[in-house]
Amino acid sequence: MNTHVTHAQHAKPTAGVNLTALRGHNAALVLDLLRSAGEDGISRLELAERTGLTPQAVSKITARLRGEGLVVEAGRRASTGGKPRTVLGLVANAGHAIGLHLDRDELRVVLTDLTGAVVASRRAPLDLGAGADAVLTAAACQVDQLLDGGQALGVGVAVPGPLDHADGVLHRVTGFPQWDGFPLRDALAERLGLPVVVDKDTNAAALGLALAGHGERSFVYLHLGTGLGAGLVLGGALYRGARTGAGEFGHQVIQLDGPRCGCGNRGCIEVLCLSAVAEGAVDEAARVLGEGAANLVSLLDIDAVLLGGRTVSAAEEPFVSGVGAVLDARARRGGGGRAIPVRGAPGGATLVVEGAAQLILAPLFGRGNVAFPANQN
Repeated sequence: MNTHVTHAQHAKPTAGVNLTALRGHNAALVLDLLRSAGEDGISRLELAERTGLTPQAVSKITARLRGEGLVVEAGRRASTGGKPRTVLGLVANAGHAIGLHLDRDELRVVLTDLTGAVVASRRAPLDLGAGADAVLTAAACQVDQLLDGGQALGVGVAVPGPLDHADGVLHRVTGFPQWDGFPLRDALAERLGLPVVVDKDTNAAALGLALAGHGERSFVYLHLGTGLGAGLVLGGALYRGARTGAGEFGHQVIQLDGPRCGCGNRGCIEVLCLSAVAEGAVDEAARVLGEGAANLVSLLDIDAVLLGGRTVSAAEEPFVSGVGAVLDARARRGGGGRAIPVRGAPGGATLVVEGAAQLILAPLFGRGNVAFPANQN
């Protein structure tokens, strides 16, 4: 197996830091502000002002966080009156998270610190159709080698949908019916001895984009790679739906009696897009994708469309302009004025796997489903 390995730094993940302080809601608010403050740090008074907590409550929380090794004094800042204020900073390497992206033909895994910065990464070929045991063995091997004897808070896993996010169970992945009903979360947790969270690749990407502030308050992320799906952020929150099945964008039918799709239907956007790409007709693929995106815009009244995935990355400008042209035409015909923006999603090939790590990190900072960081609220 050919494996690509990248290390951003040589330190191993920390061994067994106690993170009980992360359990409280108020502590999560404080930690989120510390994380967003970055290297500049933030004073206890500012924490009290921005959280609405009393200075006494903030002092107790920060003392506990310092005791847990999560927070340190990061210097002093000049005050407008009185003595300089002590500022606090988050200890980024006090804990680590694993992001794991299982695509149909490739595996990516990253190790991040508490800020989400990538410490190390690995990449290897994968055959999702090889069966559960082979896939889990490959995934566990890559994770173990990345940890190299260290520890992590947990593993966020991004996979093609549909799936049940709450129970960590896969449904009928297009082209791979053998995964239907497989309890991926529990099986992988047993292999690794770590907490595991499973979500769709598009949801992981959308969460990462929203946390980084790369999308408006309501946007859709469309991922065109080996398949086609959507991640929805509505009103500043990742939207999974009541049964965590939202975003199965690729299998909406737009051509009755069209070509047969792997899902069993005919004329799905996914099969039309991928067939056009296979024929080298990128403009046609972009037009089809644009029609589906326009349907979403009309239905949800979202603020932006972000495009990603390896197929889009290989021809980003034609896809962005092609989808944008369809939305512009729809807006003119509908009398709605100027169409919403269409952009290529930042992050490239690692967008999904870094978003997968946020499935572990975001809840620790009170951001498990709320997309926008504290400094944008």
